[in-house]
Amino acid sequence: MGVLWTNYVFFMACCSGLAFGNPDRCDEVRKVFQLRQIGPNQLLPLSPRPGSDLQVCMSKNLTCCTKKMEEKYQVAARRDIQNLVQTSSSSLKFLISRNVAAFQETFEVLMRQAENHTNAVFQESYGNMADQAVGPVRELFTDISLFLLGSELNIDDLVQRFFDALFPLTYNHLINPGLSDLSPGYAECVRSSSRNVRPFGGAPSLLADQIARSGVSGKLLLQALHLGIEVINTTDHLQLSRECRRALLKMHYCPHCQGLTQSKPCMGYCLNVMRGCLASMAEIDTHWREFVRSLEGLSARMYGSQDLEQVLLGVHTLLHDAVGHALKNGPRLSVQVHKLCGPPSRKVAQSIRIQHSSNSRESIPRNALVRVSGDSLAVRRRDFLNSLRLYRTFYGGLADQLCVSELASGDGLSCWNGTYIVKSYTLRVVGNGIKAQSANPEVKVKGADPVINQIIDKLKHINQLLQGKSIPKLGSLDQIETGSGDAEGRYSGDCDDEDGCGGSGGGEGKRKVSRVSKLSPDVTGDHKHHHHHHHYPPAEDSEMDGRSRSLRLTGAIWVLILPCLHMLMAL
Repeated sequence: MGVLWTNYVFFMACCSGLAFGNPDRCDEVRKVFQLRQIGPNQLLPLSPRPGSDLQVCMSKNLTCCTKKMEEKYQVAARRDIQNLVQTSSSSLKFLISRNVAAFQETFEVLMRQAENHTNAVFQESYGNMADQAVGPVRELFTDISLFLLGSELNIDDLVQRFFDALFPLTYNHLINPGLSDLSPGYAECVRSSSRNVRPFGGAPSLLADQIARSGVSGKLLLQALHLGIEVINTTDHLQLSRECRRALLKMHYCPHCQGLTQSKPCMGYCLNVMRGCLASMAEIDTHWREFVRSLEGLSARMYGSQDLEQVLLGVHTLLHDAVGHALKNGPRLSVQVHKLCGPPSRKVAQSIRIQHSSNSRESIPRNALVRVSGDSLAVRRRDFLNSLRLYRTFYGGLADQLCVSELASGDGLSCWNGTYIVKSYTLRVVGNGIKAQSANPEVKVKGADPVINQIIDKLKHINQLLQGKSIPKLGSLDQIETGSGDAEGRYSGDCDDEDGCGGSGGGEGKRKVSRVSKLSPDVTGDHKHHHHHHHYPPAEDSEMDGRSRSLRLTGAIWVLILPCLHMLMAL
């Protein structure tokens, strides 16, 4: 009621030409100026004054504003909107970042489980060899982990390296056992004969094929989610054009100059301003919807040979059978190795201790191992996509959502139309997106933002990959080249000295389109933009602890590279 009464009193004052008959009106403005920490109090005039020097909040009446206050209000209006945009996107960003962490952790659990199963099976079936196979088995699963989390490893090579290391152990303990181990030189000869002798039959190529097929899907999923976070980081820090900043000032704070600290903009007026300011963001809408659809498509294809979980949980059986194949062909293999390497040469005198150490270890019963259900990844993906689907219209509806839930006055209430308090807004209300803005009466929109164009190109590219239209060769998934797009040019808004961002030097206004890896850990990346800090919800980093040292090393490398990427993105 107080709002309406204030507005009514002011309306009457305007109509009777009294304007600021009551100098106390500026006290309210002073209070809000202080409360919102817009600027130092001494900027305010002691009593209403003529506003002939104002740039945006011009009025025939006396005003509570000075030019300096107007500048402070403009910075505050921009900060308010950026905070609102970031608050709106924070739950979406947290949903994705939490699931990136969860998928990575599930991969890790699966790896450890597959490794434990393999060691247990070897212990149970091929006891003498099992202890020495622990190292190569660990290396195999560490390499697969690194591949999934973004390293450019060749799957054929890493699988072959494992089977090469396995052959001397199989030969030494199972095919041609002796009182002591093979000498290092002879073991090396056996190892290098592996590719010619092919002791494990088709197992190496079968395993490599299974990991490549299912791994590429898992890797692509993670890569796409990292790009999703990058899209949100980009729009969270969108630079607003000069036209937009002036319109926001007019909508948010010009009423304060007239003492109307409680007024809210009319709905139609708010929609015009926000649809104009966020026009570039609305252009992401089509591609973001397709991104959500494409992720669902990829997820639906991740079964059978494309299902990483099924593949990993079957590795121990495949390896058991591979060693069994070598045993069955033992006599043939002995002859071939003898031909290539001569008669076995063995170490001296350590036989008793070695035999003792491998037999003293109790065999692990396979059923004692903790198991994941076999569909934990699929269930997690399904739950995630069900939640993500709720955000598919996020970019198309953002301007409207901000007006309806935060900014504009409710139906039937008096509201601010940019000049006066009125019953309703009478100008035309435009639609969303760049094209619709040509008729916008409140904000002139010059065209799409190059930074947004760049992120749209990346979305188009990942959508093609997700739909299987241009699957690249293995190992090249880590880096997404941006598509066409404006490689150079002014970025995000046309910054001017009005708000102090013009002092960064001319050369920084341009930048090359960077190749950005999607597997960066930039889940909660706190870009330092402008004069404020943002707090994003934390990713579930704790879940990621306890990784092998090699995985942490990959993380460390990313940490070194990321600040450079952020600086590029921030320009």
